[in-house]
Amino acid sequence: MKLGKGGFLSDMIRASDTVLLSLCTIATLYGMVLIASATNFRGTMRYVIVQGVGLAIGMVLYFFFSSLEVGRLAEHWPWLLGFDICFILLLLTPLGLERNGNRAWLGVSWFPVNVQPAEVVKLGFVILLAYQINSIKERGDLRRFGNVVQPLFHTVFMAGLIVAISGDAGSALVYLFIYVCMAFAAGMALRWMLLGIGGAVGGLLALWHLDLIPDYMRGRILVILDHSYDTLGKGWQQTRSMLAFGSGKLRGQGLFNGAQTQSEQAYNLPERQMDFIFSVCGEELGFLGCLAIIVLLLAIIVRCLLVARDAATPIESYICVGMASMLIFQSLANIGMCLFLLPVIGLTLPFFSYGGSSIITLFAAMGIVSGIKKRSRPEWLMN
Repeated sequence: MKLGKGGFLSDMIRASDTVLLSLCTIATLYGMVLIASATNFRGTMRYVIVQGVGLAIGMVLYFFFSSLEVGRLAEHWPWLLGFDICFILLLLTPLGLERNGNRAWLGVSWFPVNVQPAEVVKLGFVILLAYQINSIKERGDLRRFGNVVQPLFHTVFMAGLIVAISGDAGSALVYLFIYVCMAFAAGMALRWMLLGIGGAVGGLLALWHLDLIPDYMRGRILVILDHSYDTLGKGWQQTRSMLAFGSGKLRGQGLFNGAQTQSEQAYNLPERQMDFIFSVCGEELGFLGCLAIIVLLLAIIVRCLLVARDAATPIESYICVGMASMLIFQSLANIGMCLFLLPVIGLTLPFFSYGGSSIITLFAAMGIVSGIKKRSRPEWLMN
């Protein structure tokens, strides 16, 4: 088929949101440079190559999902829900891989990257939750307690399934945050949100006093309240992260020149290419490099919210809000962790951290937003 003007490829590009695609691609390429520096001491380009493969696959999925009408896909919700559950249950098979105590990845010999089901299932979860919320809105509203609980049950079920099978509490928190943002955007009464937050805080305090919180979680919370607590144990990772930021100052020590980033010693900056990629940037590119990351992430999030505002249907608007809230929570959680403001919960920085599965899922998610942008209301219909 002829490419170029009037060709299939050029038609796909014109039909997609090229602004959003450009922002996502720039962020990923920026991340690949940081990953190259963070893994330089290992003497291998494997991590950069895997991330590049993830980017290539992700861009293909971006264009594919840009052409997909997710509203119609949501109508087949039993199949979508079944897929989500079965995909998570695959972790119990020999395909499941365990790392750092979490059985959260699937390894397939012929696929170039390991797949994290909690990441992939987020897409189906957002679409299903949007469909559920929209159905409730068509029958009434989200101001009634019963209507708030229905999608909450769906959320708790999926989050609980992930924690029970993989032990990945960080991903479960993302699901809960997505629910709160989507329900609020759909008109959930503020009193229910405040009641839920109060109940969660109260429940956490009760579990704390009853000694029902695992020691490793308790330790991660204590180091946030007191930075001098267990600096050689639970607080070690974040202490090294703060040293990296402190040494980077405004402009950093220079790419491929960070003292901790380029050290071969395991006791220096941990998980440099993943959880602490923001710390790598702080050490080598300084405050200005970190600011560039934040600006790019904000631009992507704002773009998603603008598409949500102009979406042709409520369900598509809720989906965009869900995708934006996913980026918001993961970004805040990761940056807060690196700055020693929040506990370590194993969430990577969207588009920047190493992870082929994450990159593929993020581009697919943004492709869904792009398709919604393509079908936005014309300006003359907007108020």
